[in-house]
Amino acid sequence: MSGLVLRLYIAGRTPAAERALRNLDHLVGELDGECRVAVTDILEQPDLAEQERILATPVLVKEAPAPVRRIVGDLSEREKVLASLGLEPQ
Repeated sequence: MSGLVLRLYIAGRTPAAERALRNLDHLVGELDGECRVAVTDILEQPDLAEQERILATPVLVKEAPAPVRRIVGDLSEREKVLASLGLEPQ
């Protein structure tokens, strides 16, 4: 897998956001290939949240490669997250 781009949207440092950050770190560690991860706090960038139509947090968006996919929640169900994003573990 090459060129994977993920963006996690959070709303402050809530317990759910902290779990999502931890779980994302573990997931990325399992993926094979290059992966860029960005974290966006929508409380700090509300215009971006509106532009990207972020209605709930935390939400993980696979921006590339296409197709774009989203998953809402703290990412604790690893297999479901990987399957929802169309990804395979290493």
